[in-house]
Amino acid sequence: MYDGLESPGRNDDCWCGSGKKYKKCHLEFDRKLQALYDSGEEILGRDLLKTAEDIEGIKASAKVNIGSLDYVAEHIKEGVTTAEIDKWVYDYCVERGAIPADLDYEGFPKSVCTSINNVVCHGIPSEEDVLKNGDIINVDMSTILDGYYSDSSRMFCIGDVDDEWKRLVEVTHESVKAGLATVKPWIHLGDVSAAVNKVASDAGFSVVAEFGGHGIGLDFHEDPFVSFVAQAGTGPILVPGMCFTIEPMVNLGGSAIDMNDPNGWTVRTADGSPSAQWEVQLVVTETGYELLSW
Repeated sequence: MYDGLESPGRNDDCWCGSGKKYKKCHLEFDRKLQALYDSGEEILGRDLLKTAEDIEGIKASAKVNIGSLDYVAEHIKEGVTTAEIDKWVYDYCVERGAIPADLDYEGFPKSVCTSINNVVCHGIPSEEDVLKNGDIINVDMSTILDGYYSDSSRMFCIGDVDDEWKRLVEVTHESVKAGLATVKPWIHLGDVSAAVNKVASDAGFSVVAEFGGHGIGLDFHEDPFVSFVAQAGTGPILVPGMCFTIEPMVNLGGSAIDMNDPNGWTVRTADGSPSAQWEVQLVVTETGYELLSW
């Protein structure tokens, strides 16, 4: 096969763990993948496709991830520090037998990313970061439960937020919804990217090129990288079992970013303008998609 993996015999159990014979399960599916690959399309290896068992594991992880963000939504307000947010999500996770995926990931020191105003991503929680009236903040939460990874983020508006900043938050959310509405099997990932980008660009905002979504499920960051500046008709073909995030980072000003923070993590807009991000996690199905974490 195109991915270098062995395929079962026709009468052997299918590789997906369904318990069905290969000929009755994924044989024709694999032939379609091979034909697409032979025609020059980019096709992910079958080892990145999630089985029904995997999806159930990811859903259980996502239940904790969603619950963590729901808790944040109930308690976040002016005067809260981002260190408090970090403690909330850490406690919520460990009390449910889960692990915050961010904690110690490649040296990241906290359990969650808290990105305020002009911070594009990877803001590090701190006692010194006190939420003020008019702030916008992205809380990006990732969870590991029984080896399965979930990931999503939300924006929060603190008090009386500038109307244009609010519009940035709302349009970014709408761009994610537009990407989701595009997802179906056998299209290109670039079709999803283009749908996201169009909503943000048509509103007069700019989309960050250097960061995007990613495959996820059995590891924190898997293939494919999900660009939101990619062209329609490009990138890998979406097939049932692909699990990835849609998480555009949209700036009110220019798309250029500043990655020079001494902490080695925090990314800001180069022009100081505010930035917004929403993130969801999904799996491609036979008819469209299933939303897993939000």
